[in-house]
Amino acid sequence: MFMRLAVVVAAVLMSVTSPVVVADGRADCDWTQWGQNAAHTGQLCVRGQHDLRLLARMVVDPFAEQEAAESSSGGYIPVHLPTPLVDGDGNVFVLRKGGSYVSCDPPGSGQPAPCGNVPGNLERQTWSVQALRWQHDRLVETWTFTSDWKPSRIFGKESLFQSAMSEDFVYVPGAGGTVFQLAKDSGRVVARINPFGDTVEAAAFASGGLTLDAHGTLFYNVVKSEPTPNGPDDGHGWLVRVTRDRTISMVDYRTLIPGAPRPTDLCYGTFNQQNAERPFPPPPQPDGSPTLPPQQPCLSQRAGLGEAPAVGADGTIFTVTRSHNSSGGANYGYVVALNPDLTLKWATSLRGILNDGCGVLVPYGTAPFDCRPGTALGVDPYTNLPPAAGVDDGSTASPVVLPDGSVVYGTRNLYNGRRGHLMKFDRTGRYVANYDYGWDITPAVYRHDGTYSMYIKDQHYSSGGPYHVTRLDADLNKEWSHANTETRTCERLPDGTVSCVDDGTHPNGFEWCISAPVVDRDGTLYGLSADGHFYVIDSQGRQREKVFLSKTIASAYTPVTLDSRGRVYAQNNGELYVLGRG
Repeated sequence: MFMRLAVVVAAVLMSVTSPVVVADGRADCDWTQWGQNAAHTGQLCVRGQHDLRLLARMVVDPFAEQEAAESSSGGYIPVHLPTPLVDGDGNVFVLRKGGSYVSCDPPGSGQPAPCGNVPGNLERQTWSVQALRWQHDRLVETWTFTSDWKPSRIFGKESLFQSAMSEDFVYVPGAGGTVFQLAKDSGRVVARINPFGDTVEAAAFASGGLTLDAHGTLFYNVVKSEPTPNGPDDGHGWLVRVTRDRTISMVDYRTLIPGAPRPTDLCYGTFNQQNAERPFPPPPQPDGSPTLPPQQPCLSQRAGLGEAPAVGADGTIFTVTRSHNSSGGANYGYVVALNPDLTLKWATSLRGILNDGCGVLVPYGTAPFDCRPGTALGVDPYTNLPPAAGVDDGSTASPVVLPDGSVVYGTRNLYNGRRGHLMKFDRTGRYVANYDYGWDITPAVYRHDGTYSMYIKDQHYSSGGPYHVTRLDADLNKEWSHANTETRTCERLPDGTVSCVDDGTHPNGFEWCISAPVVDRDGTLYGLSADGHFYVIDSQGRQREKVFLSKTIASAYTPVTLDSRGRVYAQNNGELYVLGRG
């Protein structure tokens, strides 16, 4: 029977412990940041535990049910939760939200304003890092640090609050583009890292995940809201580098990328999707020329608001940028590689690569989401231009550095059923290949047999399923897919039993709520589904375990963590679950 954890975290003790073999190399066995390591490959050096049972359970987001009630997506929690951080000494660092949350009455009404998942109400919440420690098979709280960080009003929703851990310190996002450096053993503030000097810039925001390389150098993105003479505020962005001795350097995204749109240049948006005649794109102009969407100032290049920079083995830093304009800026993005001193190595535009819209992935026809007959082959029906791989601020997809020095990044598009594309570029920035799914996924990488494979979620939203996890080879060819086949809606009752009903609402299964999966040393995948279960899928695509957590649908987009003993850290319905055999 499940037991809740109180302020001092209790645990369920297990009598059977499965042996776990740990490879040499401490750094490869700690989960230090988003995607486990600076390359974000998501593979640990241990074999994950099996025959999973509950070891501990605790609330990390006490507002989850209120957030879900306000969601426009059928009860999904509109939050990207951070990955727990763990080390081989038994330390665990997790998110803990606090403060207050005002629900709308009725949910979704926007009243009494501000309420729900909007700026003004989000600021009433607090974001903390809670330190726990395994002591004799019990998980005990050791300290809690509450940051002054708040989600940026630029995004308008709750954004990722992702810390990073070194051998001695925990780095935590703070207000005004700052980062707190905390002593790992006590939570004491060692320093407040401020790239703007002594002033905390109220309009600046530490965005996305923090990244630490093998030398303990910290990398993160900052976006600062700045007024423009006319129109909406601009987003001024920097990549910040902080060495172990806290020497700070920055590079300005406005001037980093040759040929990128300038703030005053005009960028195409998308066709107005409200009350618009379908199918897209609109008919040609009277002179026969194609109709194009309106243009607006591109505004500045900046990092995607949810991404974490990645660092390769040779010190190359990878990041992803886009134009700040909220209408079409996502379609003016770049994958960028920098040298360790923050000089530009290469930047590759995400435009001019794809040609798989109308007549390829989107049929010609008269249905609302078809392409209008006569439209040029391959264009994006929402722009009538060659498709651009979009950099979505609502995604935590981050660049992943592959074993051969190439890099992949998960983009978002609307025209292919909101599936996006996983895009691959070689070590020189040359486009290599894509796979027709990439939205909100940081792939896990499995090295094997002199090559490597990648694990992603692979969802068919527009048709209501099926929903897969898919393994791709190094060239992004599909090796296998595993479908979610659960059709029941379930909930764990107060007495610990599980009640399920098959109400016919999900005949094709549930989507996978994996923003960053885990793969162990044997290629076994660990991940979550919106059906409320935690899944273990082996390297051949066979389901090995399925453990129900708390509630169907009540899932945020969540990463998973394994520790150096192979225990699993998963999240559902605002709660953290630790699963394993002890």
